[in-house]
Formats: sequence, C-alpha cells, structure tokens
Amino acid sequence: MKNYRITVNGTAYDVQVEELEGGVAAPAAPAPKKAAPKAPAAPKAAPQTGAGSIEVSAPMPGKILGIKANVGQSIKKGDVVLILEAMKMENEVVAPEDGTVASINVAVGDMVEPGDVLATMN
Repeated sequence: MKNYRITVNGTAYDVQVEELEGGVAAPAAPAPKKAAPKAPAAPKAAPQTGAGSIEVSAPMPGKILGIKANVGQSIKKGDVVLILEAMKMENEVVAPEDGTVASINVAVGDMVEPGDVLATMN
C-alpha cells in the first residue's frame, strides 16, 4: 500500500493505493477520509532581489502568462505588473499604489493560488 494526499477543489484527502501483482485486484480499500486543511503553498520562485514592503498578490488561482514590469522599474497605481490566465481569460494584475518594483516572485508558466505573493514594491 502507498499513501497519498490528493487535493480536490481545495479539500485534501488521504488515500491509500494498493499495488497490483499479476493483474489481480485485491479487496477494495476503505473510502478516503478528509485530511487536515492544507498548508500554504511554498513560494514558486526565489525573488530576484530583496522583498519590498508592498505585496502584489494573486486575486485568483491561475497561470502566469506574462510579466510586464521589471525589478527597479517605477510604476504608478493601476499599472499592469503581470498577466494571469484564469478560466481561459487573461487578467491584468495591477500595482496597488505608486512605487518601485522590488521583486518579481514568479516566472511565466507558474501556477499560483489566491493570495500568493507575485511581486513586491517599495
């Protein structure tokens, strides 16, 4: 038997999978039980420079399609920092206030969850 934790729609389940020998199935394992709430995800990539005091977070789960700002670039409130694809739509993640980009914490192609810090500003 091998134990796995599977997350479906944000809910974690502990399951056991039995290995088959010779193609013969063994008796079924008990139904999966609900696991403890999942821990926050680890950062997707190391920041390019030191973190700033203002966080630009993911508003929804999705995939990073593009990075529009560079570390050290001065940006205004509402300027596009990243492009996030969610449900086949491209969403602009914008700067919450005027400042300078301190770090970009993701790369194109990374999958992110709501609340993940995508970039920081000073």
